[in-house]
Amino acid sequence: MKFADLHLHTQFSDGTFTPEELVLRAQNTGLAGIALTDHDTVEGCARAAAACAAGQMEFIVGTELTAEHEDIEVHILGYFLDPQNRRLLERLAQFQAVRQNRIREMVAALNRLGLALRAETVFALANCKSPGRPHVARALVKEKLISNLDEAFERYLKKGRPAWVPKCKMSALESVELIHQAGGLAVMAHPGLNRTDDIIPALVAAGLDGIECFHTKHSTVMAERYLEIAEKYHLLVTGGSDCHGFSKKAPLIGTIRLPYDHVEKLKAKVAERKSKNRG
Repeated sequence: MKFADLHLHTQFSDGTFTPEELVLRAQNTGLAGIALTDHDTVEGCARAAAACAAGQMEFIVGTELTAEHEDIEVHILGYFLDPQNRRLLERLAQFQAVRQNRIREMVAALNRLGLALRAETVFALANCKSPGRPHVARALVKEKLISNLDEAFERYLKKGRPAWVPKCKMSALESVELIHQAGGLAVMAHPGLNRTDDIIPALVAAGLDGIECFHTKHSTVMAERYLEIAEKYHLLVTGGSDCHGFSKKAPLIGTIRLPYDHVEKLKAKVAERKSKNRG
């Protein structure tokens, strides 16, 4: 039986693996296919696709968008995206700029607290267009301003802590439409983490294609509930480990092994939509 992992991150957002390292680990785990879903970017997808082609694995271009609906944060995964789609790239560039400015604001807050960290240090360590809080935490550790990553988040970077800065989020309805116009499928990520059950009907009405039922932090009971919701609203089912490499210690790639028939259903949906658009 074939399996896939459809929720993975690399150094192009807040993971620690290069695309090539991620693909090698996928091969060693025995996966038949993967999707790269870095935050607000498709920057690493070309390299991941090339590595998958060399290793005879299927690759799906993806991203993860942070959005909100009725003040509820929701993460929307985009799959089978056109990585050259102009509007998608323009919106991603805007959110990358917001992320970079957020880093500057967090560093400024840390400076006011007496920690002599420079934003340029964080950007150099991140070495990507889509930096996030984990990069600030790693920079604090690297500069010996804090002892470990957990302490950085607990003392400074978690919500409610003195250097936390809220994210600027796009509308969840816009994120679904943005993904669709780029040729992709829009899937709600880890609903059990964001407590987004109440807004599922609104997103379904906006064209949501699927829901991530299987996730490392979903219990068996959660997974079963979201499978029932997927059936109720005729949504596709996805799953993934949400691997960030070693930045979060766990989970690693392959922790979730999605049966490949779900990938085939995703592909069939993409083909059906393309056929309708041509007609």
